[in-house]
Amino acid sequence: MIAPAKSNLPYIENGHVRQVLDIYALPAATSLPVMFWIHGGGWQVGDKSDVELKPNVLTERGFVFVSTNYRLLPEVEMDVLIADVAKSLGWVHSNISQHGGDPKQIFVGGHSAGAQLAAILFTDDRYLKKEGVSFDVLQGCVPVDGDTYDIPKIISTAEYRRTLYGGKMFTFGHRQKFGNDPEKHVDFSAVTHVAKGKDIPPFLLLYFPGNPDTRAQAEIFEASLKAAAIPVRAFGKGNSNHSALNNDLGNPDDPATKALYQFLDPLVAGE
Repeated sequence: MIAPAKSNLPYIENGHVRQVLDIYALPAATSLPVMFWIHGGGWQVGDKSDVELKPNVLTERGFVFVSTNYRLLPEVEMDVLIADVAKSLGWVHSNISQHGGDPKQIFVGGHSAGAQLAAILFTDDRYLKKEGVSFDVLQGCVPVDGDTYDIPKIISTAEYRRTLYGGKMFTFGHRQKFGNDPEKHVDFSAVTHVAKGKDIPPFLLLYFPGNPDTRAQAEIFEASLKAAAIPVRAFGKGNSNHSALNNDLGNPDDPATKALYQFLDPLVAGE
């Protein structure tokens, strides 16, 4: 993996140790589209270095690649965590031109927990509006194998399985992570905020069809986006798993990588 051109840049002045990001860019980068990446880890662990091949292949394809950290549960609550990612993206919008990127051509992707964070930022515009970022500078969203686009459904599914088949209920599962409040569960769900007339950008939903939860959530989210006339493609890659789907992005023979390029290329070209 290539080294970042800039490491541990703070997006909050005198902020928390995790309020930092890395920028990957080729030396001659100028006004290039930006891929802003949000790591996974259940909102409790993970790091901006968890990017595998993505910086290599995307910088070679003419992108500036940014990977962000954010504060984690349970140190902060979910709304604060989401606000951290929004602040990071706001910093990128304001400063990326100094690092070879185009602030009007920003793509956002994320894996697992990062998929939920990407999806909520692209549907609930309140977070980015606070940072002075409008949807018109966001060109596309690539959530990878998320299971929390509709949080009440995943909570019901997981707890119903426990009821049927036994086992202790979760002490810090999705119900607790998202505030242990039904209204918060709805509000943190990307599907809640999908609507016509909001200029929500296009989506590519990558998922592993062998996981019934991420498959169902991708299908639910895809249906809600289609109903609002928002461009969306859901692509399921078999012969994989939750981690490999993300880690293999960038391999030349990888079907999900080909789907990613098919999504990105026309949007960068302005088609």
